Amino acid sequence: MRVLVADDEQVLADTVAQGLRKLSMAVDVVYDGDSALERLAVNRYDVAVLDRDMPGRTGDEVCRQLAGAGDGPKVLLLTAAAGIRDRVEGLGLGADDYLTKPFAFAELAARVQALSRRSGAAVAPVLERDGVVLDSTRHTASRDGQVLDLSAKEFAVLRVLMRAEGRVVSTEELLEQAWDEHADPFTNTVRMTVMTLRRKLGDPPVLHTVRRVGYRIGS
Repeated sequence: MRVLVADDEQVLADTVAQGLRKLSMAVDVVYDGDSALERLAVNRYDVAVLDRDMPGRTGDEVCRQLAGAGDGPKVLLLTAAAGIRDRVEGLGLGADDYLTKPFAFAELAARVQALSRRSGAAVAPVLERDGVVLDSTRHTASRDGQVLDLSAKEFAVLRVLMRAEGRVVSTEELLEQAWDEHADPFTNTVRMTVMTLRRKLGDPPVLHTVRRVGYRIGS
């Protein structure tokens, strides 16, 4: 799951991003509308969290452009305006959800996760394959009933592989979906994460390397 957070309140934006990363989401952060549009033009996001009142291009303008494009991420608008008219106006811009400030992080995270399930092809919150069970809502994973102690990045990689339903996933896909824009594509970070994930999944091996192609989950 890849998320863009755009808010000119830098402390708030960074705090939200840090919390979402702990839930194994890949998060990019910007502090104005122009930068948000630049990132959206380059990267594919599942969800964009936009503050309505950013300087320069506002979140409203960014949302309107995304709605006009028709094939962008789901949009969650943030605003200090809590009136019914404000919420109706925000949803009328093409936003998929609306949250007023101040908010509880747990609620924002739940809304982001719900929007992600609505982006692209529908994906069940609980995924199962060959004895491996991953629950995105509870942020838990297990194999044959044994709970797996995974890092946030290992969980993110497992989620991408489980969503592929046995299809081979390339290193490039894993970088795009499980890491943010600061990931160095020339490092061995994906290989090392897969290696530790494979060890934690245990025997018999269920995470397989397809040489020169990528990785897949399945017997």
